[in-house]
Amino acid sequence: MNKKICLLPGDGIGPEIVHEAVQTLDVVAKRFGHAFSYERALIGGAAIDAEGNPLPPATLAACKASDAVFLGAVGGPKWDHFDNTTRPEAGLLGIRKELGLFANLRPAILFPELAGACLLRPDIARAGLDIMVIRELTGCVYFGQPRGIETRAGERVGFNNMIYREHEIRRIAKLAFETARLRRKKVCSCDKANVLDVSRLWRDVVGEVHKDFHDVELTHMYADNAAMQLVRAPAQFDVLVTGNLFGDILSDEAAVITGSLGMLPSASLGAAAPGLFEPIHGSAPDIAGQDKANPLATILSAAMMLRMAFGLEKEADAVENAVRACLKDYRTGDIMEAGKNLVGTRKMGTLVRERL
Repeated sequence: MNKKICLLPGDGIGPEIVHEAVQTLDVVAKRFGHAFSYERALIGGAAIDAEGNPLPPATLAACKASDAVFLGAVGGPKWDHFDNTTRPEAGLLGIRKELGLFANLRPAILFPELAGACLLRPDIARAGLDIMVIRELTGCVYFGQPRGIETRAGERVGFNNMIYREHEIRRIAKLAFETARLRRKKVCSCDKANVLDVSRLWRDVVGEVHKDFHDVELTHMYADNAAMQLVRAPAQFDVLVTGNLFGDILSDEAAVITGSLGMLPSASLGAAAPGLFEPIHGSAPDIAGQDKANPLATILSAAMMLRMAFGLEKEADAVENAVRACLKDYRTGDIMEAGKNLVGTRKMGTLVRERL
């Protein structure tokens, strides 16, 4: 198999962790007889510094010409004073929009090897945690119009429009049910239908789509209750689907209770290729260049890419098994515990490749 991957290392620790993932992909290619080619492009703060634009046209063209896009991280204090249209995060929002990436899939899995790092009570952790959070990416308050800050009756007023069109809800619900069919066949849809008109439409449309998936169980839950249930009894969830704003919050909560954001990958998908694959954590500029970053979320994002973009199941399994094998004896600082060996970014990547 020959596949072209556009690499967007980005800012902070992004270049370091992407480097480890690329080296891991090269081992996969050699072991299984594939060929991966790479084109590097700028995004976020690095693109602002070089070209004054968080998403240069050349980057967008390179992404569209690839079979998959692989991102490190964007942002940092250096660019915090930029406005919303020119700060690094605008590059990430822009690439999602331009590639039509309407769904973000974030698996929150508690590896048995990391049970000691879980932030939940031991009895809750023992029940297990394996959740796929599916967040709609292109609607809600992040993109709704009108929006802005203006003066009314002598004082400033900020406003954003929470809006969803029926087709946006229908396609994300369909993806959630299809995903659940490959897992434990349970979908929980999270909204605020008790107070929001847009959530009442969300709940109605999700219910309509469910009629085509009678083999999948559907429940509805208010988003605030879902936030509580994620720490009270996360084992009840299989696939959790929700809108952009609630998904932003709930996916981070589901991720962090596993013990570390440095362990969890994600995929952003549209109706057609390319999809975008990235770790869920930020750019961590405070440890950039110090060989301290955990590369495992990025390496696991590469595994997600192998599985979801290229259909390479056994290759993805091999990467994930190599990561788990490393965790038996080795840790980076963010997941360190007594009795394990502390290693840095480069060493952890090397250990994964040795086991792969």
